[in-house]
Amino acid sequence: MAEIANIRPSFDVSPIVAGFIGATVLLVSVSVTVFVWACCQRHSDAAYKSPPYKFVHMLKGISIYPETLSGRHKLAKPRPQRERDPDPDARCPAPQPGATPPSSSSSLRSPPLIADGLRLTAGGGEMAAVVPTGSPSLKDSSSDEKTPSPSTPEVGLGSLCIAVDYNFPKKALVVMIQEARGLPVMDGTTLTSDPYVKMTILPERKHRIKTRVMRKTLEPVFDETFTFYGVPYSQLHELLLHFLVLSFDRFSRDDVIGEVTVPLAGIDPACGKVQLTIDIAPRSIQTCISRGELLVSLCYQPVTHRLSVVVLKARHLPKMDVSGLSGNPYVKVNVLYGQRRVAKKKTHVKKCTLNPVFNESFVFDVGAESLRDFSVEFLLIDFDRTTKNEVVGSVVLGHASPYPSGVQHWREICDTPRRQVAKWHSLNEY
Repeated sequence: MAEIANIRPSFDVSPIVAGFIGATVLLVSVSVTVFVWACCQRHSDAAYKSPPYKFVHMLKGISIYPETLSGRHKLAKPRPQRERDPDPDARCPAPQPGATPPSSSSSLRSPPLIADGLRLTAGGGEMAAVVPTGSPSLKDSSSDEKTPSPSTPEVGLGSLCIAVDYNFPKKALVVMIQEARGLPVMDGTTLTSDPYVKMTILPERKHRIKTRVMRKTLEPVFDETFTFYGVPYSQLHELLLHFLVLSFDRFSRDDVIGEVTVPLAGIDPACGKVQLTIDIAPRSIQTCISRGELLVSLCYQPVTHRLSVVVLKARHLPKMDVSGLSGNPYVKVNVLYGQRRVAKKKTHVKKCTLNPVFNESFVFDVGAESLRDFSVEFLLIDFDRTTKNEVVGSVVLGHASPYPSGVQHWREICDTPRRQVAKWHSLNEY
């Protein structure tokens, strides 16, 4: 009788291991399918939907907005200055008879135009505006000029070079922050600065942007372009561009170098890009009543060397949301020794209210001998889950406070220890 051979498979896999392998393969295949479907949906939505942002950020002339990644819209290089302009743009106004004749260096360009105290020099599709030295001054400059004239004296805070243009097909305002010149030294250790620029369109304050930080330089070149959609050309004369030049500080509050204010009433970008070089002026601190008020109470205990800070409530806060809804405010408390922050606390967020009640107290250890060198900063911030939180306003209490009410409140705290001193303070621009 023939012997029966025992035939077995070359490998033996238990049912449990086989089940795990099958589940893993199924999970991976489903994940890949969902990922491919999501990518296809995102690609199709980007091709047919309207722009989801209020502005477009272009870094070094390369747009990061999806509609320009197709390669159909490429940035054109600035056209060279032509010797003659036989067919000027019909939209450009004719030169007035009393206009100041151009200098010998610009004798080959079109004659200057006079508009609202600004001298606009048209040529090559660009314009340069000049305003007499004052508040602030604007100088002639072209896109290829990168160094100041040797005959021009350097200003203490330097100057900022920008350009303004308008995109008529898209109804968008285009602002180019190009460079800054002759900035002061803000870092005493390295004898340099880490400058960057914040920009706001006034009076609505709906559009707020800032450039990247340029490390260890007094001649920063930003070359950043910002495009603001939904700005009608008929309303340009009502707008004001506010630029705040700061120096980044990793360990304390950023240092303010100065500010630049550019009213668009005297600038007409209809004939082309307007090039501006503006002197940086010292920042003017102004109290804005519409930012609301904050009620705080402080008490110093000399025996335990503790400073008690109570954030009570705020009132009449502005609506920081673009949609007009109520904000979600909270208060951040910073204790400063000189210009350096040594402690920080913050309250809870109060949802959907413009008159929040906090009633939260914080205790800080402060020596009695150095109490006069300390200051307390309150930042009222509007919390936003989707975008960056916005600072509604600030209050500074201390002998070095730029506000008289803050100096008086701190003096009462030092003169009357062991007593709670509560006062209302108007929120100021941060």
